[in-house]
Amino acid sequence: MDAAPVLDAARKLVDDAATPACQVAVAHDGELVCFETFGTATNETRFCVWSATKPIVASAVWILIGEGLLDPRRPVAHYVPEFATNGKEIVTVEQVLLHTSGFPNASMDAIEGGDSVTRVKRFTEWDLEWEPGSRFEYHAATAHWVLAELIERVSGHDFRDYIETRVCAPLGLPRLLGLAPEEQDDIAAGVPLGAAPADSGVRHVDPTSLDDPAVRAAGVPGGGGIMTAATMALFYQALLHDPKGVWDPAVLHDAETNVRCTFPDPIMQVAANRSLGLVIAGDDGLHQFRYAMFGRDNSPGSFGHAGAYGQVAWADPASGISFSFVKNGLQADMMADAAKVMSIANAAAALS
Repeated sequence: MDAAPVLDAARKLVDDAATPACQVAVAHDGELVCFETFGTATNETRFCVWSATKPIVASAVWILIGEGLLDPRRPVAHYVPEFATNGKEIVTVEQVLLHTSGFPNASMDAIEGGDSVTRVKRFTEWDLEWEPGSRFEYHAATAHWVLAELIERVSGHDFRDYIETRVCAPLGLPRLLGLAPEEQDDIAAGVPLGAAPADSGVRHVDPTSLDDPAVRAAGVPGGGGIMTAATMALFYQALLHDPKGVWDPAVLHDAETNVRCTFPDPIMQVAANRSLGLVIAGDDGLHQFRYAMFGRDNSPGSFGHAGAYGQVAWADPASGISFSFVKNGLQADMMADAAKVMSIANAAAALS
């Protein structure tokens, strides 16, 4: 497998000063095919992957579903009674996973969200912005704070520790979420670049918000994962093959194939194509407009999830390839940034 086009496209992004550093990884048959770093970083450097964190957190929820401890059809309040305020008693676990739960803009400070007591207190104050289950709107952070609390209530363990022991450790991956300050060496700090257009329609995300050591330690479940591109690519290989039997096969298959939400994405104006935690490419030819940064040649069954500022993670069951791209150049114009990164995703999707 000749990954040179992928590496060349990633190198060009640094050469063109679109990012100070980036990493790219391609894996197949459970092994890395290539893993390279360009710019002011090394292969040991870890990056914040922003919302590409979300499937890792969802994968811990899948374990609980497979063990019969969590039913996605039940209301969140069945497991977290304090959540049943201001009309939220009808919100289901499935709706939270699908971003159809109706509180995309609710407030949660990262530090308070990292503690169950203050997290739940904030839940009680949240209002619904629209009827749950009636539309899709990306819940950039809020939904996954709810998932964090669900993991803790059902498993009896801190959500960050549960993800490490039940997902990361069996797969031979390091701790990815909630890193103590002394474990934060070799993390590439975000570098803000450019200015956002006034009419982008994309919610502004503070590019330096996840550089704070206390925020990294809190382990923001919707976007605070810290890892290399190689780690992410290997996580997606595990989703393709599950060699360690981490997940119940039926639950994993459902997450990778069952499109449960086809409401239109209000930003991209295409069906969101959401499963319980993943974005699925689909066969309508519009997969490159979905929030996974799929390449042009990705098959309809491809699944993944992107992150703010051009982070990419996906797997293609047809080719067996998993791919990840991460960077620390945080362009304020995120739509234009994504267009630049798409050449790398296209090159990866063309591999066979």
